[in-house]
Amino acid sequence: MQFPYSWLKTQANPNLSADQLAHLLTMAGLEVEETTPAAPDFSGVVIAEVKSVEKHPDADRLNVTQVDVGKGELLQIVCGAPNVRVGIKVPCALDGALLPNDFKIKPTKMRGVVSNGMLCSAKELGLSEDVDGLLILDDNAPVGQNVREFLDLDDTIFTLKITPNRTDCLSIKGLAREVAALTACEVNFPQIQSVQSESKRTQAVQIDAPEDCGRFISRVIENVNAQAQSPKWLTQRLERAGIRSISALVDIGNYVMLEIGQPMHVFDADKLSGSLHVRRAQNGETLACLNEKNVILQDNTLVIADEKQALSIAGLMGGASSAVSDETKNVVLESAWFTPEIISGKSRQYGFGSDSSFRFERGVDYQLQRDAIERASELILAICGGQAGEIVEAKGILPEPQTVSIRTERVEKVLGVAIASAQIQAILDKLGLNPVQNENGFTVTAPSFRYDIEREEDLIEEIARVYGYENIPDDYTSGKLAMLRLPENKNPRFGVSQKLAARGFQEIVSYAFVNEDWEKDFANNQDPIRLQNPLAAQYSVMRSTLIGGLIEVLQNNLNRKQNRVRVFEMARTFRKENGIFVQNERLGGLVYGSVLPEQWGEKARAADFYDVKADVESVLSGQNVQIEYVRATHPALHPTRSANVLIGGENVGFIGELHPKWLQKYDLPNAPLLFELDMAAVLASEKTRYQAISKFQPVRRDLAFVLPENVDFATLQAALWAVRSDYIQEIELFDVYRGAGLPENHKSLAVKIVLQSHDGTLNDETVEPIVQQLIESAEKIGAKLR
Repeated sequence: MQFPYSWLKTQANPNLSADQLAHLLTMAGLEVEETTPAAPDFSGVVIAEVKSVEKHPDADRLNVTQVDVGKGELLQIVCGAPNVRVGIKVPCALDGALLPNDFKIKPTKMRGVVSNGMLCSAKELGLSEDVDGLLILDDNAPVGQNVREFLDLDDTIFTLKITPNRTDCLSIKGLAREVAALTACEVNFPQIQSVQSESKRTQAVQIDAPEDCGRFISRVIENVNAQAQSPKWLTQRLERAGIRSISALVDIGNYVMLEIGQPMHVFDADKLSGSLHVRRAQNGETLACLNEKNVILQDNTLVIADEKQALSIAGLMGGASSAVSDETKNVVLESAWFTPEIISGKSRQYGFGSDSSFRFERGVDYQLQRDAIERASELILAICGGQAGEIVEAKGILPEPQTVSIRTERVEKVLGVAIASAQIQAILDKLGLNPVQNENGFTVTAPSFRYDIEREEDLIEEIARVYGYENIPDDYTSGKLAMLRLPENKNPRFGVSQKLAARGFQEIVSYAFVNEDWEKDFANNQDPIRLQNPLAAQYSVMRSTLIGGLIEVLQNNLNRKQNRVRVFEMARTFRKENGIFVQNERLGGLVYGSVLPEQWGEKARAADFYDVKADVESVLSGQNVQIEYVRATHPALHPTRSANVLIGGENVGFIGELHPKWLQKYDLPNAPLLFELDMAAVLASEKTRYQAISKFQPVRRDLAFVLPENVDFATLQAALWAVRSDYIQEIELFDVYRGAGLPENHKSLAVKIVLQSHDGTLNDETVEPIVQQLIESAEKIGAKLR
């Protein structure tokens, strides 16, 4: 909401400076984003009347003028403006005047002719960027008066950030009511008089959607002068409120909206056919709007239509077919109340909004419509002339006033300060809430302009605002909180980040709302959790995997010539299970490019599956159960280069290379490697166990087994560990051989076996039986000693 302070003062003058008022409003919950002067600083500029104009003897585009500045003698000024003429009144910068940008005026010669000042345009005074020649003032402008005083250029423009529940403050009347409550100054609301009917012409109206429109009013005004100029005071107020002047009829509608808060629309009466209807649009119905956009309407949209076609989108935008123009002779004024629900979301649906929709979707006073018609009629008759007809009104379903009780004891308990009952009553009275005293406090029937008053807490908030938050003592309750220790079987979250950062990863944060294609591609999720009101089309569903966000970050980095990417994210994922929404926290990581940054000490090598497997094992370190990697398929991963991660036989995640078919779709030169793990497994840790280190020498045996290609090392390792012996300390793979001397489709895995005792040095008599058991256990899975 933008408004000039001078306009507010016509209804409530708090006798405060602009800065003081800005602080007061902000502390009362009406945040003032900024205050700006109506014009930049300049001095020495007065109103002058042009008395004569003659061509410059040595310049075709210059004129020599004689102007009266109220000093008893005429000044000679050379002017190059194309619109200079005898009789006009314009700003004149005198000798010594200081204009914006430190431009000082002094007598000078222009092509040999002395100029004793400068006649000014709006741009030269910093009032406008348009250059249309001199700024021509009203004929009644007093010669010699300071221009700043005449144009009220010392005014201040306020820009307020109004919360959605305070639509009543989106008008000068509403702000005046608020300022009066805060400062106890007098209010002088516009006196709205009923216009006398001089025409018998009326416009029939009908509400076909009473649940969407509670009131619809029309009035015909005949024989208006559509080409009449809006008075300077009206256009100045509009422009300082951020609204461009268009024509007198349109300006008056905008002025009434800003003055009392009711949006209106003006139709050309001779372009209408029959009655005006408020109805739902038909699917596929079209409308050419005033903003030159053609829209295809849907049946969730309310329109105002005549007997032939839709004329406007209710509360959003008028249509071009019924718009007023310079040729308009007769007009229909329309004022209505629409439910916020039917207007809400239409700006985003159709791709444009308006000042009207901004108000209607938040809620407008449902008692303002007749006042708006009368006020607009008064201004049109005064500015454009004409004869007004009778008001025609149709009613739908209007809101029921809310009755809310407030307890004085509850006020003290919530605010922490005792406020006298009389003061509470005075505050509520100032706000126009008309409290009625009861046994425990007061009962308030919320007025139509405060539809947001629904419960006791709303009234307590109003009392706090007017009483002054700064007047509430800041006595804090205090208490000691014990910092609980992290259980020994849990890893700290920050520790996980540190581990990955130490391995060259960087953390990212991505949206939980994702593109539906990501869910289909990376999770084969054909029925994701959909958002009812998405931020944008590409954020329409909730993610069930972190892969999409990681791939998007990779794309952004590649587009910026970053060819080595290692990123991770700890975040929640969302899925459906038997009709129930389930959310789990996951750790996802992506590796792309070389293993190490470019350097002289190591040869460049692209990261592979085993590099990422090492990263995963680093994150999962501290587990006292075996971590297994079992070949598996995943919709996002390469069919032969992916595996599930199992801890204690339970699947806790996956690891692998991105599927080749997604490389082309997502424009990736090479395949990244990905992993995703349950955070519960990542954060789990076994309790620290302490044991003595054996002082006796270990015994090592190397065994090479021949086994089919489809048997992996994890299977062999599990078979060897099946031999229960306290002496076995380590079983690790140290060589893989394929080639001559082996059967077809077979391989040789060489395994290191380390045995050690805490009681003495092991001898062959102890070791050999254990080795024999290991060989026999391996043979059970088809392995043969090489």
